[in-house]
Amino acid sequence: MAADLNDLGAFMAVARAGGFREAARVTAGSASVLSEAIRRLETQLGVRLFNRTTRSVALTEAGAGLLARLGPALGEVEAALDVVNGFRDRPAGTLRLNVPISASRLVLPKIVPGFLAAYPAIRLEVIAEENFVDLLAASCDAGIRYDERLEQDMIAVPIGPRTQRFTTSAAPAYLDRHGRPQHPRDLLGHACVRGRFPSGVMTPWEFERDGEVVRVDTTGPLVVSIGGGVDLAIDAAIAGVGILWLFEDWVRPHFESGVLEPVLEPWWQEFSGPFLYYPGRRLVPAPLRAFIDYIKTPAGHW
Repeated sequence: MAADLNDLGAFMAVARAGGFREAARVTAGSASVLSEAIRRLETQLGVRLFNRTTRSVALTEAGAGLLARLGPALGEVEAALDVVNGFRDRPAGTLRLNVPISASRLVLPKIVPGFLAAYPAIRLEVIAEENFVDLLAASCDAGIRYDERLEQDMIAVPIGPRTQRFTTSAAPAYLDRHGRPQHPRDLLGHACVRGRFPSGVMTPWEFERDGEVVRVDTTGPLVVSIGGGVDLAIDAAIAGVGILWLFEDWVRPHFESGVLEPVLEPWWQEFSGPFLYYPGRRLVPAPLRAFIDYIKTPAGHW
């Protein structure tokens, strides 16, 4: 049974976006056109792919099964078309990246404008989330993660700053009231703003000085989701709620303005920068190859 590729593409867009309006926004299309394509596909297949209400759209069991198999298959179709695209003078097509929110805020803004100016025929789609996803199942060409979270069969290319630091900081008024910690273990007597991963894990705060590593399970009145809750955490720290532990690049502007004061700076731990990663088993699509080449140039290199 043959199905129209455009209808299958509409199914993938709605499934990924979780609704017709959001899918229309992402694809710059029409919700009514997407809805008609889904109806046409369901009629042709003889099964319902989505359960629809006035408030939500959810995959049926059949729809979930189709999504699991269709994502990698359409990825292979796009890769095949990229073979032809590689013969063009300028790479064209869509590049889909799955990245943590920190990379979308701290790494990509210095790369994306120049890349899109250099390759005007490429459309970049960035999915920012903290969950570690299967790139093929999510129909993404590549992702950005830190080396400790990379799978062994992935090819990794450095992107962004090669070293970063975790910092601790607080509002000067908070430190005036509660004192300035002199050792990481002093944090046990302070209110701290914590972060939780989507998995539910709350990692201890880690510090290092002269080869000594100290891990502290801090506590405090506020816990936010890592990534999406960072702005709230920063605002709360500025307001004097407690001590914050976060990437240096994220809080550096607040150090410079004076609303946050560095704490325990000699103990700040360095860690390696992020990597662009992609499956080693597949042909590299032309838009991804262009992106890899760009981040190796002085314009795209930190």
